[in-house]
Amino acid sequence: MEPKPHQPLTPEEQQARRERILSIDRPEKKLLKFYLITSIMYGPLFIFVFPPLYFRYRTLRYRIDDEGISMRWGILFRREVNLTYSRIQDIHLSSNIIERWLSLSRIQIQTASGSAAAEMTIEGLHNFDEIRDFLYSKMRGLKGEGEGEAPALPEPADDVAALLAAITAELAATRACLERLAAQHEIVA
Repeated sequence: MEPKPHQPLTPEEQQARRERILSIDRPEKKLLKFYLITSIMYGPLFIFVFPPLYFRYRTLRYRIDDEGISMRWGILFRREVNLTYSRIQDIHLSSNIIERWLSLSRIQIQTASGSAAAEMTIEGLHNFDEIRDFLYSKMRGLKGEGEGEAPALPEPADDVAALLAAITAELAATRACLERLAAQHEIVA
């Protein structure tokens, strides 16, 4: 059986996909099952590992809108991460064997923060491919999801061009001065 070629979505399908993604606010219930299985693997440490994961699941909230994506969780120590699409540098999908069995995946979002770790990890979602594609289209500013094209950059103003010309002239004068000093230094030495 040959793979089916990728066919573009109709505007109605794009709008339905966009609305489905923007309506995500909680992880799937299978994430709790994943946390339970993972905690059981720790054996007697289960009683220490599972409660924080349970409360994380119960308080985990997502918000995806036209500006960016945010994620918050926690009871005693509330944590919230907000990312605008312009800050996103890279997006990775990862899943271990248990997550694949449960049809779950983690979307790891990296920024240019200087850290090798992901800035945000969205977990517990089934439609991870759609979300990844949506985030890529937003971060790259591509035409997507039934919206118009990305706004064009403004043309440089005349005063900016004049400023750049003045900077260029100053750099040329500085270079000429440095070359004269270097030539004089070689004659003296």
